[in-house]
Amino acid sequence: MEKSMSFSGVLSNKQKFNPDFYNWNRIKVRYCDGSSFTGDVEAVNPATNLHFRGARVFRAIIDDLLAKGMKNAQSALLSGCSAGGLASILNCDNFRSLLPVGTKVKCLADAGYFINAKTVSGSQHIQAFYSEVVALHGSAKNLPASCTSKLSPGLCFFPQNVVPVTRTPIFLVNAAYDSWQIKNILAPGIADPKGAWKKCKLDIKNCSPSQLQTMQEYRLQFLGALSHASNSTTHGLFIDSCYAHCQIGTQETWLAADSPVLSKTTIGKAVGDWYTDRTPFQKIDCAYPCNPTCKNRVFDSDEQQD
Repeated sequence: MEKSMSFSGVLSNKQKFNPDFYNWNRIKVRYCDGSSFTGDVEAVNPATNLHFRGARVFRAIIDDLLAKGMKNAQSALLSGCSAGGLASILNCDNFRSLLPVGTKVKCLADAGYFINAKTVSGSQHIQAFYSEVVALHGSAKNLPASCTSKLSPGLCFFPQNVVPVTRTPIFLVNAAYDSWQIKNILAPGIADPKGAWKKCKLDIKNCSPSQLQTMQEYRLQFLGALSHASNSTTHGLFIDSCYAHCQIGTQETWLAADSPVLSKTTIGKAVGDWYTDRTPFQKIDCAYPCNPTCKNRVFDSDEQQD
């Protein structure tokens, strides 16, 4: 594990690159629990010594920060990318409840809006996987009761079922063609045993017309799963048409001269306007390949995830 980490994008301390948050106290929490900080199992596997206690870790970190001065914070923003973005959604109201009533609290989820969609073979791979994660980690007790009272705990690991019952304002940054979702929800290896999607998943420019059509259909499913957030007056949206995953922690995609833009607005500007209540921001990009400002990911073959 590296002993030092870079702080860029939303965590940058340079006013030029992060004008709304550069002078905040910024904390990066290492992610290692495998359940977006929702796990809570007392038993420890004697063979592996694995602890599934992400929710306890989250609470201990927040308690420590409150004791170190966060209890006096006037403003707070819980953010994260990928599994951290999901954690920002699942723990958003919980985070709000742990801070003083007078603190302005919002959440920012980057590439964490994983949807419940079938694979190219028609299987419900991600739904089964999330149900297994929730069961293994004992997450049910730490998922929003407003969701688990209506749906099975596994379904309450999907943001599309949690955001509608979340009271705290959330800003969702996501690529409609999220590269992790294409590789692991739409076309995971188990659903593509012959590897027909391998080159496409490495670089969207390698995708065949039929694969692109399938991805366009996935985008429509993704937008459908966002319907509640887009109808909210408190939530924010920056949904671009890029083939990307995680955009707030890298300067070139957060706020730079050539960053991805929607309505001529960068992610950094959109989030800042929304957080400070200067201007609401809810923009959904046109379909690929319409946005020339995208920073589309190109993966090496050894980066392929299944």
